[in-house]
Amino acid sequence: MAASPARWRLRYALTAALTDIAAVSAAVLSYGLFGSSPHGRVLGVGVVVVLLTAVSLAVSRAWDADTAGGGSREFTRLLRGFLGSAVAIGLIILAAGLDHGRPWVFAVLPTGAALAVFGRLWLRHELHRRRRAGQAMARVLAVGDLDGVAGLIRRTRRVPEHGWIVDGVCTPAGTGPDGASYVDGVHVVGDLDAVPALARSGQFDVVSVGQAPGWTTTRLQRLAWEMEGTGVELAVDPGLMEVAGPRLHVASVDGLPLLRLSHPTFRGLSRLLKGGIDRVGALVALVLLSLPMLVIAGLVKLDGGPVFFLQRRVGVGGREFRMVKFRSMVVDAEARLEALRKADEGNGVLFKLRRDPRVTRTGAVLRRYSLDELPQLFNVLTGSMSLVGPRPPLPREVAGYANDARRRLLVKPGMTGLWQVSGRSDLSWEETVRLDLRYVENWTMALDAQILARTVHAMVRGDGAY
Repeated sequence: MAASPARWRLRYALTAALTDIAAVSAAVLSYGLFGSSPHGRVLGVGVVVVLLTAVSLAVSRAWDADTAGGGSREFTRLLRGFLGSAVAIGLIILAAGLDHGRPWVFAVLPTGAALAVFGRLWLRHELHRRRRAGQAMARVLAVGDLDGVAGLIRRTRRVPEHGWIVDGVCTPAGTGPDGASYVDGVHVVGDLDAVPALARSGQFDVVSVGQAPGWTTTRLQRLAWEMEGTGVELAVDPGLMEVAGPRLHVASVDGLPLLRLSHPTFRGLSRLLKGGIDRVGALVALVLLSLPMLVIAGLVKLDGGPVFFLQRRVGVGGREFRMVKFRSMVVDAEARLEALRKADEGNGVLFKLRRDPRVTRTGAVLRRYSLDELPQLFNVLTGSMSLVGPRPPLPREVAGYANDARRRLLVKPGMTGLWQVSGRSDLSWEETVRLDLRYVENWTMALDAQILARTVHAMVRGDGAY
């Protein structure tokens, strides 16, 4: 049974606070050792800087336990705290007319912020490692119809880093499929009438309520009242699948809370910025990886045949382009490859390259760590692809797309995406489409940065790559 999250959340928040303060102190100490100001003055001003930064971080709620491993929200609060400290210190320096004050705002605090971010990344890595081992998890009571609770169980198992483990299920009938007492291996502990008592029992840390026949807003409100003072969190599924983050806004009409859904952004300044970052990033990556790519090209050539493999793919707006990869199969295997693809597409599933035995020895290693995809940096540089985006589909796949799947073509395909950092070829077709649509509907620059960071880990592990 997973432990209650109260203790580890408090410990995480305390560790995060100590890490941030240590980061600022290290930046102050470095300035004292290598700066030009007298050590005595640096020590006096440094103490004030550390204290003001600590206060600013506390005010920005950078140490709240609810942000533990919370993704971009954790780092947004952290950087907001450092920005507030920089503004406050800058105003104090300006008002006091202090000399040599600029380094504190433009050097010491940015250095401290960078160190704090690295510290938080390390803490987050350790928290995710513990969660993958089944520790530091919140015990969840899932309430809803059979499809809803089964979906929540699958998601929490697939991504344990979020810190949820479903320990019990309540369904309208109080049973699982066909009258069973389990849903995907999780015990059904009651029907909808049993939810309030179970919420107060101390067995669960979170009650997650989804859609279910007979579950009304009045019933939900009464449940929230009964859970007050128990320390148990109440999470409600609004029924807006795969829409989150900046597109969701809370509105109120005569006290009635409503979720206002804004339109996704496919054009504009942010997209131009993304295109510029793509090209600059691809150019920098090609320069840094030029020697390893030359070595890979030499190894591929030794296997016989051409170095590169060109394939028609469909990009943004349905326009086709030639995607380039390092060749990983023997030359005469292409006909067999096409036949297997057609057979798999006829069954409505994704083709998995591991089924074909004609992969070269070098190609097997390249696929394992996704190194065969490095030449796609040239596609990014020329504008047909992006660093991050949905999986670039084949023309035959697009011909069979339903309307929802066609929304993947609203943005440029990417070298990496949510599908790659969430399992790659281990995912079903439905899961792949769902992840790609989540990216399309909720794209932000912060999401791109998060996916790129997770891509490095996925490539090193090599999970789901064939």
